[in-house]
Amino acid sequence: MIFELELIIRMIMSFILSMIIGLEREISLKPAGLRTHVLVCMGSALFTILSLYAFPGAHPAHQAASIAVGIGFIGAGTILKTKEEKIVGLTTAATLWIVASIGVAVGTGFYLLASIVAIFTYIILKFGKLEKEVVLKK
Repeated sequence: MIFELELIIRMIMSFILSMIIGLEREISLKPAGLRTHVLVCMGSALFTILSLYAFPGAHPAHQAASIAVGIGFIGAGTILKTKEEKIVGLTTAATLWIVASIGVAVGTGFYLLASIVAIFTYIILKFGKLEKEVVLKK
């Protein structure tokens, strides 16, 4: 019972931490918003938990590597070149990649590390808005 509660806490943590980042992306009207970020993070956490406990003898590092590569492909799909020769979607791709890593961290029980990374990610996303405001005022 205690073990199952611990696993539920991990999934709740992945949900909460990814909500912080996903909500910011949603408010910013980015293509990958709240639902996408939460699903990527929770999926990463669940795959990590399963690799740790459901498959005896499996190597969890392989699962983490697979998640990083898989999310890289999803993120690449968010990067576009506009008619004005501008590249857009890099930050969206990066946030998907970082929430996947947060999911892996939470899935392995590194709550504090995952929380700090989520907070730093949110801060840097907010600095991006500040940066645009400063550039536009010049």
